[in-house]
Amino acid sequence: MAQSPIVFLKEVRSELGKVSWPTRKEAIRLTAVVIFVSLAVGIFIGAMDYIFAKGMALLFRK
Repeated sequence: MAQSPIVFLKEVRSELGKVSWPTRKEAIRLTAVVIFVSLAVGIFIGAMDYIFAKGMALLFRK
């Protein structure tokens, strides 16, 4: 059964009050971790792509 948008928004506000929000320091630290891991994975995948591309070029060279 659908409820009114007003009731829904009141419940959303109530639930958001229960959330344990990270401190500014935690948010900055975790953001830095995500950026570092993303860059590391990107570099690793790029390196693997380069190595496999060169290997395939050598393998199928005419």
